[in-house]
Amino acid sequence: MSISLKVLAPNQNVFEGEAEEVILPSTTGQLGVLPGHISLVTAIDIGVLRLRSNSKWTSIALMGGFAEIESNEVTVLVNSAEIGSEINSKSAEEQFITAKQELSKFSDNEKSPQKIKAIKELSIAQARIQASKN
Repeated sequence: MSISLKVLAPNQNVFEGEAEEVILPSTTGQLGVLPGHISLVTAIDIGVLRLRSNSKWTSIALMGGFAEIESNEVTVLVNSAEIGSEINSKSAEEQFITAKQELSKFSDNEKSPQKIKAIKELSIAQARIQASKN
């Protein structure tokens, strides 16, 4: 038995296929999905979706959104996504260094929109690095 998985972004159909297992980065932590999972809708955080197909793991960097699980079908709607094998790891690491430098300009207790944006950019860079290494 398998799971039908679709990962959709506004500008592209990122992934469509079958999986034996899916691990989602929900806003409340990692969510594992196996065939027969109970139906639910969950918010997706910036992070890495992992799917196992033919005993091989694939990673997809997700940039926030929602996922619906119903009747062995998982549909993930995200703001943006990248398949890990298509991410240039050197570029992702450079993005991480730049984001970390930008975040270091703010004090620990500062709560400005610019700091929030810097934190988000750092999270995106971390997800891209993590996905590219799998």
